[in-house]
Amino acid sequence: MHPTHGEILKNPYKGPIRPHIKSIEEYIKLYERSVREPEQFWAEQAQSLYWYHPWTKVLEEEFEQGEVTWFQGAMLNVAFNCLDRHLPEKADDTAIIWEADDPAESRHITYRELKWEAARLGNVLKRAGVRKGDRVIIYLPMIPELAFSMLACARIGAVHSVVFAGFSAHSLRD
Repeated sequence: MHPTHGEILKNPYKGPIRPHIKSIEEYIKLYERSVREPEQFWAEQAQSLYWYHPWTKVLEEEFEQGEVTWFQGAMLNVAFNCLDRHLPEKADDTAIIWEADDPAESRHITYRELKWEAARLGNVLKRAGVRKGDRVIIYLPMIPELAFSMLACARIGAVHSVVFAGFSAHSLRD
């Protein structure tokens, strides 16, 4: 049974999970503000991330030329923001709840386990010769190892693209 908007979800492993946006009305207000005041809105949202270097300008746009640049001069690491910054307080909290096509089969993966798997796979990729800036195609079904692979690529700076493994060879060719 799915919760209603704003309902507190129970995490079977640790305390309640409270949604960040508690109602559709709140979502609509946030969305409208993001369109009306994009620079202010996204600068505020970006404060929740860890930045190695802050930005010098939030938004620069030349729509006629099709050029839009966000957070100019800034640098962050997606894997760090998804994993490492949560470890001091949330290492044993559930980061991913994976459910198979058969609802009786599921996994709860903690932040600690997720970081370990991503780091382990990152080391495997590096031993295979993958380096920062290299391109990696990930061909997997919707399993936790897909998230591990994406985060591993992000950790080592490899650009990655995901190809859903449910596509046939004919579909991929086309």
